[in-house]
Amino acid sequence: MFTLKDFLLEEVKPALGCTEPGAVALCVARACEELKDRLIESIEVTTSASIYKNGMYVGIPGTNGLKGNYVAAAFGAVCGKSALGLEVLKPCSSEAVKDALKMLDEGRIRIIPEMERSGVFVKAVVVSTSGEQAVCIIEGSHTNITRIEKDGKIIEMVKTDNAIERLKTGQLSVSEQIAGMSYREVLKVLDNMNAGDVEYIIDGVEMNMNIAEYGFANNTGLEYGSLIRDLAKSSWDEEAGLPTKIKAWCAAAADARMGGASLPVMSSAGSGNHGITAILPVFIVGKHDGKSREEIAKAIALSHLTTSFIKSRMGRLSPVCGCSVAAGAGAAAGIAFLRSGSLDAAERAVVVMIANLVGMICDGAKETCALKVGTGAIEAYYAAMLALQGGLASPQGIVEETIEKTVENAAQLNTEGMKDIDVILIHQIQRR
Repeated sequence: MFTLKDFLLEEVKPALGCTEPGAVALCVARACEELKDRLIESIEVTTSASIYKNGMYVGIPGTNGLKGNYVAAAFGAVCGKSALGLEVLKPCSSEAVKDALKMLDEGRIRIIPEMERSGVFVKAVVVSTSGEQAVCIIEGSHTNITRIEKDGKIIEMVKTDNAIERLKTGQLSVSEQIAGMSYREVLKVLDNMNAGDVEYIIDGVEMNMNIAEYGFANNTGLEYGSLIRDLAKSSWDEEAGLPTKIKAWCAAAADARMGGASLPVMSSAGSGNHGITAILPVFIVGKHDGKSREEIAKAIALSHLTTSFIKSRMGRLSPVCGCSVAAGAGAAAGIAFLRSGSLDAAERAVVVMIANLVGMICDGAKETCALKVGTGAIEAYYAAMLALQGGLASPQGIVEETIEKTVENAAQLNTEGMKDIDVILIHQIQRR
């Protein structure tokens, strides 16, 4: 059984930019690090449809406004450092833009989507001008490098890709362990929260508030957060204005992140936008209510755990918008728990969010993600408030007698009912 610290280190990490092109950059960077000759002849990146879709049009940090998987691959080769994980492009500066653009202009990079493959999968094959070849594979989660090859020989195999074998050897990831647990079993790790966990969680709050402030102060993305803030006017600091305040801060953070701001966010379940949605609504309510750091941190930890509980069933990347459904449900649970101290209320809030937003699709990472992040954030507040009044009478629609059955229904809708959505969306986007 994992501890809360284990969970935070694996599921709640700093990320610079969108995590899908981030995984592409990380994969390319790690392959390039195996080459003695760093002059690159060609880069071929094969991705799942999910990675390909999410990375097509999102801003890449530190690239002067450039977007997409091709740019991420080029920068991963030119200046990426794999040891930094999802902050792989942190060392990159404006000086790298010229070299990356030259690589792109000369057609040395190819991105191939495997339309039949979903979830997280990236394979980078890099060839140097001297003929060396290196291969890196990432699968399962955005930083999970499972295989490295050099000139046809295996250099490193970090994990087998067979879940049954990992179960036998005790190598299951935290997310894989959560997938086999009930919701209350997952939440038991909250009992061992310590001062170090509190500080780590609050560091994530500060990180995500910083990028939201950047979104307010700069003309980034849709400027949706600023629009909502300006419309709120005098009600901003009142209880009646609290949901609007939540939406504005979350949208501003997404504006900045999707616009390619060179600031990290604290992610949740492999996504920076999930992290924004899971953290900021709970923090803003906690601050409004005058809660202590420890109370806020515990509620945010519950939000992260809830997000991962849902994502472990729905998949790391999914046709359904995880920011609104999974992280939104996490935030709803966190707010309900913060205001009541009741895990029953947290469960009811999750169910309300799933009943509300489960049909919202993910059409890739881009500026309009701010709209969905904002929706997930504000609806999380209202779901928590409804949960505190008793929640929904169940079963009805997708809602079952238990939170586990309700989440399983949502997961089935996602994996079976929407299985062709990503392919359809990619074809629509490619027609432009």
